Amino acid sequence: MAHQKVVTTSYGQRVGNSFKGILTGIVLFIGGTILLWWNEGNSVKTDKMLNRAEEMTVPMDNINKVDSDFEGKLAYAVGETVTQDSLLDEDFPVGSIAIKLQREVEYFQYEEHKNEKTKDKLGGGQETVITYDYPTEWTDKPINSDSFDGEEGKAHKNFILASFEDQEYYAEHVNFGAYHLANFQIKGFSGDEPALVNADDETLKVLNENINKTAPQTTETSATTVASANTQYVHVSDNVVYIGKNPSSPQVGDVRITFTKITPKKISLIAKVTNDTFSEEKIECGAYPWSKSYKTFSALRMGEVAVDEIFQQEHDNNTMLTWILRLVGVLCVIGGLKGIFGILETLAKVVPFIANIVGFGVSIICTIVGLVWSLINIALAWVFYRPLLGIAILVIAGGIIWYFSTKGKKKNAEAAAATAAPATAQPTETPSV
Repeated sequence: MAHQKVVTTSYGQRVGNSFKGILTGIVLFIGGTILLWWNEGNSVKTDKMLNRAEEMTVPMDNINKVDSDFEGKLAYAVGETVTQDSLLDEDFPVGSIAIKLQREVEYFQYEEHKNEKTKDKLGGGQETVITYDYPTEWTDKPINSDSFDGEEGKAHKNFILASFEDQEYYAEHVNFGAYHLANFQIKGFSGDEPALVNADDETLKVLNENINKTAPQTTETSATTVASANTQYVHVSDNVVYIGKNPSSPQVGDVRITFTKITPKKISLIAKVTNDTFSEEKIECGAYPWSKSYKTFSALRMGEVAVDEIFQQEHDNNTMLTWILRLVGVLCVIGGLKGIFGILETLAKVVPFIANIVGFGVSIICTIVGLVWSLINIALAWVFYRPLLGIAILVIAGGIIWYFSTKGKKKNAEAAAATAAPATAQPTETPSV
């Protein structure tokens, strides 16, 4: 059940918090600036590395024999994978000949949700109404209800019927023709499918007895007892083990464990051939001949994927990451400026409607200045990392600014000349006598 509380903050406290916000703003501004510069350099280096990797890649048509001609080369190959490793879960009757076996554990728990509504008061104070509610949800870890707010919050008691950790098991030996895959490649497989739980009646009985030993016997949620001795807790359905009274009606404390696996399949890879296995290729990607910088490269795709398509995907991923980090950097710069100058709005909070005007102005100015600063930073990074392109862009931008500024001055001059020119005298008629 939801409950509310009201928190009042004085004008002095708000001003003090704003001074703290200045420090946070400075950190955000500097961090965003550094991120924008680094991001442009990283994008250029990754692009160069991928171009060089594509030039270095040679096709390996036959993977069924170890060919010394490919030793130390960056090879592209397609083929089926095979493993004889049997992966077994250490706590449950789940196992399979697979490349990966995964256990994912979820707990049905109360979660504390907060909704805050603030209102400025005349004189600079602030009143915040906080509404708490406690819905039940599946979470990836138990939630400590002792940290919930007030007596009303702590009345929502969390507990768990059993505790298990998420687990991932990987095959140690995965063959790729006459070669075998390295660990980093094995962990790069995708394509989960259900791993069935092989539980007979005796196994279920043992599991249920173990749960009964640890399950709370008198824990209350709402007004009902959720546990008692010899309760049937363990339920199995395909690849899911459910620990609780009724899988169709979850109660706080219930546990849901899902098992998945990845089986051997056809793959396409690009990697450096090292004896009868593979490793990542170290590729030089410095912006200038005298600036040595290196990145490692390898690629793994499920199914048969052409080599040019793999590199196109890598370029697309690099572009996407670059734009995401640009956005993050710009938001950090703008947020940092708002944190630094937000004190102006706080100082004006004595009269709320004036503070709203000041806050709007500060927000607009910080956004404009933040965008301009970010664009200049990005442009300078381009000049440093992509000098020809960066300088060309700056020249074009300068030419546009010069054109419009010159055109504006010319119009202003013409307008001034027209205003200063004496009016043309009009002839007057002499009245006849």
